[in-house]
Amino acid sequence: MDTIKRSIENSIATKQAILSNEALLARIGEVAEVMIKALRDGKRILWCGNGGSAADAQHLAAELSGRFYYDRPPLNSEALHCNTSYMTAVANDYGYDLIYSRMIDGACRPGDVLVGISTSGNSKNIYNAFCKAKELGVITVALTGESGGQMKSKADYLLNVPSDDTPRIQESHIMIGHIICEMVEAKMFPCA
Repeated sequence: MDTIKRSIENSIATKQAILSNEALLARIGEVAEVMIKALRDGKRILWCGNGGSAADAQHLAAELSGRFYYDRPPLNSEALHCNTSYMTAVANDYGYDLIYSRMIDGACRPGDVLVGISTSGNSKNIYNAFCKAKELGVITVALTGESGGQMKSKADYLLNVPSDDTPRIQESHIMIGHIICEMVEAKMFPCA
């Protein structure tokens, strides 16, 4: 019982730290506005991550491309890791560190938004994707833990959860992602 209570208390404390961080809250709102502008301009919202963060990327992409609170037209949002043939071919032929940057190079256009999710902020494949995205004029959003890691230097928008505890960071990434999806959906479809 102590482990259960402690985990819940730590999750609440991490979310309370986010709630108390006015600068981070403002950046969350800015990211939603950037996504809204991109979508209105016919651009795409792309997501990437590894492991649990890949699952979060896929989950959040689906919230936009499918639906969040209500039925409405789909939004152009996709997780980059869903094509396993591409992923395994590039990992085999070029190396895992290039799986996302090669896709960004072929698929992205200026004004698209790339959201990279990494609790450490040091995932080499996502860092490389951010480097390629910057070359192409793609807007980068990093969802990380407290330090921001290496991705911090390549992110146009850093959403760094104030924690170094991986499960608490991941829980907060989903919360932040859901908030952004709610804001995007409400602004894109105000009458739905």
